[in-house]
Amino acid sequence: MVENLIIFGTLVSSTGLNSLEVVPGYLIIEDGKIIRKGTSREFVKLEAQDAFRGFHIIKLQSDQFLMPGFVDCHTHGPQFPNLGLGLDRPLLEWLEKYTFPLESQFAATEYASNVYSQVVRRLLTNGTTTACYFGSLDLGGTMELVKSAVNLRQRALIGKVSMNMKNQSGYYNDTEREVDDSTKFVEKVLAFDNDLISPVISPRFALSCDNELMKKLAELAAKYNCHIQSHISENVEEVNEVLRQNPGCVNYAEVYDKCAILTNKCIMAHAVHLTDAEIDLLKIREVGIAHCPASNTRLRSGLCPVRKLINHGLRVGLGTDVSGGDSASILDAIRRTMDVSTHLELQHGLHRAINWKEAFYLGTLGGAKALSLDHKIGSLEVGKEFDALVINVFATGGPIDNHPNTLEATSNEYNEGLVQRFLYTGDDRNITQVYVKGHLVKNGWTVV
Repeated sequence: MVENLIIFGTLVSSTGLNSLEVVPGYLIIEDGKIIRKGTSREFVKLEAQDAFRGFHIIKLQSDQFLMPGFVDCHTHGPQFPNLGLGLDRPLLEWLEKYTFPLESQFAATEYASNVYSQVVRRLLTNGTTTACYFGSLDLGGTMELVKSAVNLRQRALIGKVSMNMKNQSGYYNDTEREVDDSTKFVEKVLAFDNDLISPVISPRFALSCDNELMKKLAELAAKYNCHIQSHISENVEEVNEVLRQNPGCVNYAEVYDKCAILTNKCIMAHAVHLTDAEIDLLKIREVGIAHCPASNTRLRSGLCPVRKLINHGLRVGLGTDVSGGDSASILDAIRRTMDVSTHLELQHGLHRAINWKEAFYLGTLGGAKALSLDHKIGSLEVGKEFDALVINVFATGGPIDNHPNTLEATSNEYNEGLVQRFLYTGDDRNITQVYVKGHLVKNGWTVV
């Protein structure tokens, strides 16, 4: 049973790309949903009238604030054991040498269970309340990721990876088995009847799946109204090879489009080297983009022009892309996003860099929009489910020192400063509580 809560203190939430609301007030949460939002003055009046009987009241301290949970639009659960390895290799070589051999080990369900329990805990520790996961090629192994997310109460979109093109590692299935396993996976996930967990059809990318398989997977997604996830235009060598194998297509996006992969429930990772025509096509198809600045940099894939994508109307969120990315934290992705965008502005001056308020949006509400989940999560609005973080900026043992400050702790400037401090210099030690649909899933140092 979810405890009914009232949280009183500084509330921080995006209302748009460059609109960050930092206000004192309170939320009432019933059955995991925000049912009321009000001012500090209202709270004091109602509390004096004993109007909150039956609710557990949490009063935040002056150096704390409440914010929406982070949304990770793209990460690879089975790649976490490789975190920090092989990042001096280009994408295609990295896949063959490090990634495919590791992922093949997840056919052993005990191994998969042990790893995935740690993976979900790690993301929750870092404040990721919603994650969009790639699993492995193996059906049984990927179901262990589903079980871990269910048991630890993380909101998750989970895909069993699909591949039928031969590679040096021998890590692929034939088409018939792949379609059968993907169908079974979707049905097994849906059988949990858990509204926090959704199956995602997951063709790895156009060099791992032929057109026949991708068309069948698109049909499967349409049949069950599932999300689809894949990768697009991550690396120049990858783009060139896709076009060589598909001479009838003028660009990478057209390969997916001819297979009916591009839908309004499709999330594509990277999008570093899109042409203007591809951007227009993705906009028309209402495809979401997962920007993964860490892996784009570490694997030397390129600097994604996020401002350009946003200016063209694409829905963009952030992804950690472990283990191409070297951090499991969306807080890190927020900083990398600002860095990459600033580098592009310094180099070319074509587009204004992403600022901290916009980066906050991309890590929360923007990610929810990219995953077509913004009707449920991403901001602290009435009617949405309560996925949220309590941030203690000057947490004992944390990375931020509490120096004397002339600003009053109740001023808006002071409160905005707390948010900036956390975004630029904080880490998981500052995330003292994590809620998913009203459930407390991290308290202090412990994932519960």
